[in-house]
Amino acid sequence: MEIAEIRKKAYQIRLDAVNMIYNGKTGHTGGSLSEADIMAVLFYGVMRLDAKNPGWKDRDRFLLSKGHSVECYYAMLADLGYFPRKDLASFSRFGTKLLGHPNNKVNGIEVNTGALGHGLSLGVGMALAARMDKAPYRVFVLMGDGEQAEGSVWEAAMSASHYKLNNLTAVIDRNGLQISGKTESVMSLEPLKRKWEAFGFETVEVDGHDHAALYRELSVPGAHGPKLVIADTIKGKGVSFMENQAKWHHGVPSAEQMEQAAAELREAMSK
Repeated sequence: MEIAEIRKKAYQIRLDAVNMIYNGKTGHTGGSLSEADIMAVLFYGVMRLDAKNPGWKDRDRFLLSKGHSVECYYAMLADLGYFPRKDLASFSRFGTKLLGHPNNKVNGIEVNTGALGHGLSLGVGMALAARMDKAPYRVFVLMGDGEQAEGSVWEAAMSASHYKLNNLTAVIDRNGLQISGKTESVMSLEPLKRKWEAFGFETVEVDGHDHAALYRELSVPGAHGPKLVIADTIKGKGVSFMENQAKWHHGVPSAEQMEQAAAELREAMSK
């Protein structure tokens, strides 16, 4: 898919995600909007997938370690044909498969995630399995920046580096905010790039809303070991009153706010 089309898809899944949160009366809004461009580039541009055969053994694997921001994930899987789009209306309702964290009973989702700090460990295991099986698939793990305070992230990083897993690419959605405020106030992360380099990752930093830059970096695995992409993003990206607001980490728009959000996202989509 061309970059311009991927950009439109990213805004469409943002709109779908906000609608899901509005209708379901719950959801993690800001982080879903910040990650949308990263996920759109992966799912519409980089990864080898087959919605008609979700269990294809050579498919690339994706893990949403920041599992609470699941709305864009569901929206994208529906758009790709993993399940009917009408099912999005059931998000977080009684009896639904579309829970508030990724649910592997849904086609296209590898594992249940959301206990922060677990995704990279799972990704290391999958990348090791691919090497043992001599399988061609790559493994992608999307983490949050607040999640970097979890010790298990760094244990997994040591393992990935030790085993030189160049089939593993991790991404950090670096929006600078978590539920309790700025990441640098809650638990300072900088110098983040140098820390990951010290742990043996080929590390790059990009604008997390630049689709061409994301595509360039995510398309190419690490040369001799695991790769990390720090994607600098804006929490709540695409909706003016949500951008850079920690209170929208988790929040449900009112009817008036939903109308404004939809208008802004549709306008961005049309450009």
